[in-house]
Amino acid sequence: MELNVTGRSVLVLDGGPRAIATVAALLREGAAVTVAAPTVCAALEDLALRRRLTWVTAPVDEGCFDVVLRAVAPLTADAPDRTGRAGHVTLVGAGPGDPGLVTVAGRAAIEQADVIIADRLAPWEALAWARPEAEVVDVAKIPYGRSTSQEEINRLLVEHARAGRHVVRLKGGDSYVFGRGFEEVAACADAGVATTVVPGVTSSVAGPELAGIPVTHRGLVQGFTVVSGHVPPGHPDSSIDYPALARSGTTIVVLMGVRTLPAIVEALIAADLDEGTPCAVVADASLASQQVVRSTLAHLVADTAAAGIGAPAVAVIGHVAALDPRPAWAVMTAATPFPRPIPAMVVPPC
Repeated sequence: MELNVTGRSVLVLDGGPRAIATVAALLREGAAVTVAAPTVCAALEDLALRRRLTWVTAPVDEGCFDVVLRAVAPLTADAPDRTGRAGHVTLVGAGPGDPGLVTVAGRAAIEQADVIIADRLAPWEALAWARPEAEVVDVAKIPYGRSTSQEEINRLLVEHARAGRHVVRLKGGDSYVFGRGFEEVAACADAGVATTVVPGVTSSVAGPELAGIPVTHRGLVQGFTVVSGHVPPGHPDSSIDYPALARSGTTIVVLMGVRTLPAIVEALIAADLDEGTPCAVVADASLASQQVVRSTLAHLVADTAAAGIGAPAVAVIGHVAALDPRPAWAVMTAATPFPRPIPAMVVPPC
């Protein structure tokens, strides 16, 4: 279904996982989306918390909206019984967010899946490729909010596979880059479940690239180091040697580090990394909401806060952050050169 929704108010009367593909497409097209439902899945709640959409639990006046969409109920209740058949789990790294960056093998796996177990940062529009009867399980982990434990995710993978189903574990970026993918493969192996891993485009490279920033550049820097900012320097769980990182001479790429960025910057400056080192932060890479802040190490925290940057975001620390590809800017940042229709999972109101 193709709808012209740019700049229009759209009401979606469904808060389930199947609605996410449509909501993601509406947001990409520039619609002002309101979801009206007593409860919503974790991924939609996350979008509401990030102020990408409005979620209301009470009935609303449908006449106040330009477009009203009612989701078609999924057919999971009629899914065939595959008990006795060999099940299988496919981990699909689905890239930084735009479904156009999912690999051909990743799309094929989604199209063939009986069950799709998807993360918060998975490209939810890609669910439009799934068969109507495929079951969608939302296991989004909202920072400091609703979350599905890794143990429960492992259990779901094994349970569905043992029932003879093809299970796709849909994850943002690449499954093995801070994605706990190998933990899931190990859990399946312990349970005797066969697995396949489809590599994904990692945001550690794609995020800067979509902002026009290469992580390496001939004559400037000969390597890059990717670190997790999930815990700050000095935390008992942190294994990163920040003084060594500051001396490495490589581009430093920080994932999952929006909250801990002040402590990371402080540790690098304390390790004598020049305060004038160029830096950048790229938020929502590949999406219509993508934001880029260019700064220096001394001012990165303040400039990021002033821009209202929130997770997910990638921080780039190093001289490559000062490179500017213009006038080729529009070409280098065009992750989706061709428009895609809104997934045809909705029907207009009567």
